[in-house]
Amino acid sequence: MIQLTHDEIDVAAAIDAAGSPEAGAVVLFLGTVRCLTGGRETESLQYECYPEMAEKKLAELETEAREKWPLINVVIVHRLGHLAVGETSVAIAVSSAHRQPAFEAGHWLIDRIKEIVPIWKKENYTDGTNDWVHPGSE
Repeated sequence: MIQLTHDEIDVAAAIDAAGSPEAGAVVLFLGTVRCLTGGRETESLQYECYPEMAEKKLAELETEAREKWPLINVVIVHRLGHLAVGETSVAIAVSSAHRQPAFEAGHWLIDRIKEIVPIWKKENYTDGTNDWVHPGSE
């Protein structure tokens, strides 16, 4: 399941969607808005994307993860719009019969999402300044 949303991410729904009677492991990764970035105090983040391309790239990553590991279900939900400190920006839930493939796939997916998916993040700092962070620059 691939989803881009402006709504709060339903973490329980992501876990449920990843689950399966065949799964001995469901691994969940949550990306959250932190209060400090590079020593600067963060006020909020703004996520923007080109939806058709972002969804296409996320689907390609899901396919590639399924080719690399014996996964049962893959769930990727990325939030768009304005997010405050503490809110969840991305949820990745993967299931497999055993824990190692699930952990490896989840780790690989978040790294690849940050590298290639056209989702842009604007860091808004408490001093009134901001920086845009582009895919591949983190």
